[in-house]
Amino acid sequence: MRKLLPLIGTPSGAHPGGRSAMTCRFRCGDACFHEVPNTSSNEYVGDVIAGALSRRSMMRAAAVVTVAAAGAGTVTLAGAPEAQAAPAAQAAARGKQKGARGLRFTPVAPNTRDAVVVPDGYRQNVVIRWGEPILRGAPAFDPEKQTAKAQAGQFGYNNDFLALLPLPGERGRQLLVANHEYTDEVLMFRGYDPDNPTREQVEIAWAAHGLSAVVVEEDRRTGKLTPVTRHHLNRRVTATTEFRLTGPAAGTELVKTSADRSGTKVLGTLNNCSGGTTPWGTTLHGEENFNQYFANGGRATDKRYGIGTGATERKWERFDKRFDVAQEPNEVHRFGYVVELDPYDPDSTPRKHTALGRFKHEAATVRLTHDGRPVVYSGDDERFDYFYKFVSSKRMKKGSSRAVREHNLSLLDEGTLYVAKLTGDSPAIEIDGTGKLPADGEFDGAGQWIPLVTATADGAVSHVPGMTAEEVCVFTRLAGDKVGATKMDRPEDIEPSPVTGKVYVALTNNSNRGKAGYAGPDEANPRPGNKHGHVLELTERWNRPESTAFAWSLFLVAGDPQDPATYFAGFPKDAVSPISCPDNVAFDPHGNLWLSTDGNALGSHDGLFGVATKGDRRGELKQFLTVPTGAETCGPLVQDRRVLVSVQHPGEVDGASVEKPASTWPDGPGKIVRPAVVAVWRADGGDVGV
Repeated sequence: MRKLLPLIGTPSGAHPGGRSAMTCRFRCGDACFHEVPNTSSNEYVGDVIAGALSRRSMMRAAAVVTVAAAGAGTVTLAGAPEAQAAPAAQAAARGKQKGARGLRFTPVAPNTRDAVVVPDGYRQNVVIRWGEPILRGAPAFDPEKQTAKAQAGQFGYNNDFLALLPLPGERGRQLLVANHEYTDEVLMFRGYDPDNPTREQVEIAWAAHGLSAVVVEEDRRTGKLTPVTRHHLNRRVTATTEFRLTGPAAGTELVKTSADRSGTKVLGTLNNCSGGTTPWGTTLHGEENFNQYFANGGRATDKRYGIGTGATERKWERFDKRFDVAQEPNEVHRFGYVVELDPYDPDSTPRKHTALGRFKHEAATVRLTHDGRPVVYSGDDERFDYFYKFVSSKRMKKGSSRAVREHNLSLLDEGTLYVAKLTGDSPAIEIDGTGKLPADGEFDGAGQWIPLVTATADGAVSHVPGMTAEEVCVFTRLAGDKVGATKMDRPEDIEPSPVTGKVYVALTNNSNRGKAGYAGPDEANPRPGNKHGHVLELTERWNRPESTAFAWSLFLVAGDPQDPATYFAGFPKDAVSPISCPDNVAFDPHGNLWLSTDGNALGSHDGLFGVATKGDRRGELKQFLTVPTGAETCGPLVQDRRVLVSVQHPGEVDGASVEKPASTWPDGPGKIVRPAVVAVWRADGGDVGV
């Protein structure tokens, strides 16, 4: 394996969180080893949080944070563990309970087993693996004889986001949709030479990216799910599938190429991370680290998006000039969007919605306004970048006719895109570091959604001085810079609770916190380098998603519960599981928030956690499962009787290869390691966590 050249100032071999060098290379193109793209002077969220607290408090006790969630009672966090403890009577009462409804299981202990480890009393099965045939004519998987044609009919690589959609009229069956974020060529091809990939290897990788739709069937006796191969709804979308570009940027000079003079047809989707499902029956997919696929960037806009000036890791530019910015300067402008797929129509053309902006979309989750207009939340997964929402101006129609479906597929082309700005709202004089609540009864902040662009059927209007509407949609990061959006610590998945409407933002980590030239530790994260991340809770004004103002509070500050800097919404820290680097989020039917992790910096494997968001057990966090060696937990989906996760990049450990595997999951010794989807259920057939 080619040795990495560390960034100046970064210790050789030091990687953010618990990630391996291999993960950094193939997943995000060494994003954390590159210069931070955002060089604006915009306010940093750590400073905003600190501004809501007392400077005097920080001097007296660096680990003091006091938080109260809006509308959910008041709780405090102080630096000393004693200040966290509930009164004896309250603790005893908690001890008699089984846990929050939906979280009544024995937590899985942190571990480093090369397996998916689930709670006692639960069972699991591998639903589908990389390479399993799903289309008619696709051959059985043979890693020694793999071809691009075969891969195009097989389940893709490194599954991430998952959706399970109903199939009316097909009892016991559902439609599974999965993202395929990126490829690990060194774990896919025997004898892989990263400096000299072959055309066949590159074309296999193109076919292994994208999306899969596959019908799955439930075994009612066990909860097991199995794929229904060759079903007419099964589909593969790859890096060469035709997409339709929609919204204000479509058809403009910024997105036209020598192969597409219309500026409306794009081949492929890349680095699809998390996503979302829509109330009108489609799925949304966020194109995240698309920058790593493009070589020879040199413009200021390329730099703002992290596009390198030299060759790429995969060398795709050798086989298709569209991946060479020097030859096709606009091709890169056609990636970095939210993709919409109609999984019920396998012949439909997927869409890329430019009205939702271009950045490293981690996800796209939907909530409807009271009058039926969709609101889409999305984070830009980069250190010191922003999070956004889009409010449609069109109402969703009910029904399944072709006219209704076509109308609903246009909902994300008209509306307003906003970026978030956070401020603190507690007077410093009322914050003395003792834990005493200020006059308003809570420690929190306020925020506003700043409009960037509004798209209508007759055109689009920019709200950013000096930028046209199409420029805002293509260079959205620069628009956020201009309007003073708040810099965040890698905002990843953002999801509104279907029970309370509160919005939760997973902030995975920020390896540059405290380094020279960057914001230092504050009361919310009293450690040099935010290596464990945290979760913010937002409450839209009047609990209306179309509001342009919101309140925010800290919900979780991740890490070892024994670390006084951690915080679990006020729940006793001796009764929670340790968590590091929250990434994807989901909700169960009871309103509990489920968090998957990426890059656990506590020395154990990544996992899936459930945490109560309301009631007297708010903040009770319990680990539900762990994933195998080198793997990340992705795409959590929590139903009444089943939990699904994507086990992404198992065996992705420095020095690993097909010849020297670091993991034998899921098929055991002698078999190639394969990313896969796993289903977990209660052995007695009951509801999860009840």
